[in-house]
Formats: sequence, C-alpha cells, structure tokens
Amino acid sequence: MAALAVSFFPLVRCQEKETATLSKREFTLENEYVYNRTSPVRWILSHLARYPLFPLLMVVAAAVNNLAYGGIQLYVGRGFDLISQPEWANAALLALALSVLTTAAAQGLTGLFRNLCVTFTALRLERDAREEFYVSLLGKSQTFHGRQRIGDIMARATNDVRMLNAMFSPGINLIVDSLMALVVPLFLIGGIHRRLLLVPGIFTVLLVFTVYEYNLRLKPVSTARREQYGRMNARLAESVAGIEVVKANAQEGQEWALFSKNAREYRDYFVKQGIIEARYWPGLVYNVAWAGCFLHGLTLWNQGVITLGSLVAFMGLFGALRFPTFISVFTFNLVQLGVASARRILEMINTETELDENAGGTAQPIKGEVVFDHVTFSYDGKVVLKDISFTARPGETVAIVGQTGSGKTTLTRLVNRIFDVDSGRVLVDGIDVRAWSLESLRSQISTIEQDVFLFSRTLAENVAFGVADASQEAIEAAAREAQAHDFILDFNDGYETDVGERGVTLSGGQRQRIAIARAFLTDPRILILDDSTSAIDSATEDKIQQAMRRISAERTTFIITHRLSQIRWADRILVLRRGELVDQGNHDELMARSDAYRRIFARYEL
Repeated sequence: MAALAVSFFPLVRCQEKETATLSKREFTLENEYVYNRTSPVRWILSHLARYPLFPLLMVVAAAVNNLAYGGIQLYVGRGFDLISQPEWANAALLALALSVLTTAAAQGLTGLFRNLCVTFTALRLERDAREEFYVSLLGKSQTFHGRQRIGDIMARATNDVRMLNAMFSPGINLIVDSLMALVVPLFLIGGIHRRLLLVPGIFTVLLVFTVYEYNLRLKPVSTARREQYGRMNARLAESVAGIEVVKANAQEGQEWALFSKNAREYRDYFVKQGIIEARYWPGLVYNVAWAGCFLHGLTLWNQGVITLGSLVAFMGLFGALRFPTFISVFTFNLVQLGVASARRILEMINTETELDENAGGTAQPIKGEVVFDHVTFSYDGKVVLKDISFTARPGETVAIVGQTGSGKTTLTRLVNRIFDVDSGRVLVDGIDVRAWSLESLRSQISTIEQDVFLFSRTLAENVAFGVADASQEAIEAAAREAQAHDFILDFNDGYETDVGERGVTLSGGQRQRIAIARAFLTDPRILILDDSTSAIDSATEDKIQQAMRRISAERTTFIITHRLSQIRWADRILVLRRGELVDQGNHDELMARSDAYRRIFARYEL
C-alpha cells in the first residue's frame, strides 16, 4: 500500500484528446480518455480515478467489516465479565449471543460488498489498460514495430495487463483490508484502556519498518522477473513462428537449449523471491509481541486496571493483527509485480513514434500525381536514399529497378508515410504528404508486397479487408480479376474457407492473388506493387497483368519487379544505384543512353 500512497494528484480527468498532451501517434480514438503517464503509480491511480466511487466504497466496507470483527471480540469479553459475576441472567447472555450473531452477519455482508467493489474495479482496470495498450500499438509507426519482438509485446499485452488485475484483486484488496485490520483493533484496544496500547504500538512501528525493508529487497527481484518473462516469451514466439526454418536447419536442440536457459533464469527469480520471503521478519515480531501482550495484559488484570473480559477482548483484538502481518508477504509481492508490469506497459505506451496522424490535415480524393523533390532519407543513421527527384503523373505506371539494397522499397514507403523524409519533400497532388490526414492518405494507397500477410479469417474477409461494406458480388469480381476465383471455389467452403494464421493453408501464389484481389476491391488512387507476382506462374501472371493494365490507366502505379514484361510497358522507369537516382525514362530511352539500366536489364534477362 505504501507504493500506492504516492500523491493522487494531479490526475488527468476524462476529456477529448488534446494534441498537446498526447505523444505522436498514427492513430487515436475520438474522445479518448487521457491518463496520467508520468509514472507507473500515477498511471494506475488515473485509471482508478475513472471509477472513484467503487474504491471509496471498498475502503468503507473494509472499515465496517473490521469494525464488526472487533465488535465480536468486545461482545465475547463482555460475556466473560457477565459469567464472572455471582449472579447473571440467561437473558443477558442470550442478548450478547444475538449481538454476536448480528455483528457476524454484518461482517459477512460487508465482506461480500467489499469483494464486489474490488472485483468490479479490478476488471475495469484490466479492460481499460488493455484497450489503451492496444490503441497505443495501433498508433505506433512501422519503424517502432520493426524494432520490437512480438513475443515481448504479447507478454506485455497479456500477462502484464493481467497482473494489474491481480495487483488490485486480491493484492490491494487484502492490503486495504489488512490496513483496516491494523487500525480498527488499535482504536478499539485504546477504547478498552490506553495502557493496553503499549505493546501493540511498538509492534506496529516494527511492522511498518520490517515491511518497508522487505519491499526494498523485493522490488528489484519483481522487476527483473517481469523482464525475464518478456525475454523468455519473445524467444518462444520467435521459435514457434519460425518453426519451418528451425526444422529445416535441424536446430530443435539449440532452440530447446536457449529456451531452457531462459526458463531457468525465470525460475531463479522465483527462488530469489522465496529466499526474501523466508527471511520475512514480521512473523517473528508478531509472535514476540503476542507473548508481550499477554504478559502485559495479565499484569494489568492482576493490578485491577482491567477486567478479565477486557483481557480476553484485548487478546482477541490483538489476534486480528495476525492477518496484516502474514498476508503482507503475499500481497506486497503482488503489488510489486503489478507496478513492474505497469512500468513495462507504460514504457511501450510512452515510446514516441516518428509520425503523427495529423487528423486535421488535408482529406480529399487523390488524383494521383506524386512528386519527389530532392528527397533524402536515412535509416538508423545510414543514408538509404539521396537527393531523389522525379514526377509521376496521374495514371502513369512507374517501374523502379536497381540492385538489391538500392532503396527501391524504401522509396515507395515514403509515398504512404510508412517513413518520413529527412530532407526534401514528397508531394501527392501538390501537397506535402506530411500535410495530409494520414488516414485519408493511406486509405487511397494500396501496397502489395512479395511477402503477403493474410489474417486468420475467411478468404472473403481477407479480400474485403479495408472495405467494410463490400458485397459478395464485388468480392467475387475482384477475385476474378486477380485470377483467384477458381482456386477459391476449389475449397469445400469456397469464400468462407478459413485460411489459418498468416494464410498458412494457401500457397505463396495463392496468397499473392488474394492480396491483388484486395487491391482491386479497394480501388486505390495510388497502387504500389513490390514484386507482387513473384510466386505466380507465367500464364496466370499474364492474365493478372492484363487486368492490372486496365486498372493502371485509372491510377498511378509504382512497380518493383524483376519481370521484364512489366518493366517494358511502364511509362517511366527509375534506375536506382546505392540510393541515388542515376537515370529515368522509358525502356527505349534508357536502353539507348543508360549503361546502368542496360546492365540491370541484361541481368534480369539472364
């Protein structure tokens, strides 16, 4: 609880998104709730601030619950005083028994209400944190995602977010309950007689000190344990995702050894945690204090300061302190893990990306003119493109050729702002792409790459990805243009066939044709084809090329390919070498004047 006792303010209340308070992102939600992300604890508290009533009710219910427990001890003490008298009435004893029963019922009901409040809050906290994290991931740039390990992201999105729930329920719930189980009995003991507070007071000071010291030793182990879990999960995800490569190279043994090493290190942190818990001093302090309380209470009773019933009630109330003493070894570990998980989640959420969605930017239909004006771009400090200038007119087909690593793919990714230029400008219809609304710009540009990604959905859903209201007729028409309709019908479920994760049930050529059908259906104004027919046989490719020629006249098309037939019919060919544009023109012009193009073209012919 000490970790969460940090100042609650300033917390950020619910408001519409403000550009000044949000980091750069490519995607945000309308009326997004803005949380305080300055530290893990403040971030957690700002999540709880959305539901202030339930944490408050939880604290009140915990106080009443422990007050009821203390009341039972007082009634028991009165019972001992009653039967110690020479003459006592059965009615009086019955009244005390009914009082105990009523108080116990109140304790049970308040405990149930407390658990209801804490469970609701914990589930809402987990849900909101998961939504915030997912929206944050959607808003990150391609550069960010290219640097991340999927397994580590998944560990943060699942296990770390789940730890926030466990931190609050049962973690914070038990800490609040144990805090009340400490404060309320001390208050009631003081009500019996102030001199009885001597030993419980000393015990409370020692408890706070030992728990604080325990948390200092536990924090680095909890943080390291969460980090190691992310590393272990990342390695596992890579091995499973690349299982084909692992088996093809007979690396099963090596992968097992690496995973075992990570698992052992993860286990070692549990052992370190166990050693810290084994040296938990509050338990010993409590047992010594218990004996001290009994001795002190007997002394006061012997002196006539308190009655026998008061002594019994005193020992019963001090017994309630056993709960906060022993539960802290479990609950504070949950809180430490929760804060460590929050730190890992917040670390990724707060990572700045290079691009901004520019929601208020230009949003209009694209005609298709693309201009590169002295564009230079670097990646991780290495110059990839240098002083590139050319113009692609609406409806023009531009082929990009060059050796591997010359910057062909990077050039096309500057058009739809997967990356932003270091210097110079990329203009679409005379407007700098950075001045466009990112959603408007990208929704009118379609890219088909050699490595096609398909979602684990039906074939129809994959074709219609990006067109929410696509009809079945439109989906089938696009599939026919892409020469995919016939092989789709060969499946038992046709267009309703589930393709599996990443389209594993389809061949490379089939996946490419699905991607091409998707591009036909979205009807983009700018089409980028990055070796998109490399896995397709020549006869099928010819049919697809005919369809592409028909639609290319209506849109600006960039082609990166080794297929001579596609290069020849391009309106303009860009020749890249080591990131520089060494020449441009049509096929005949370049064959006549460009040695670099002739060498590239001759190599493609071979």
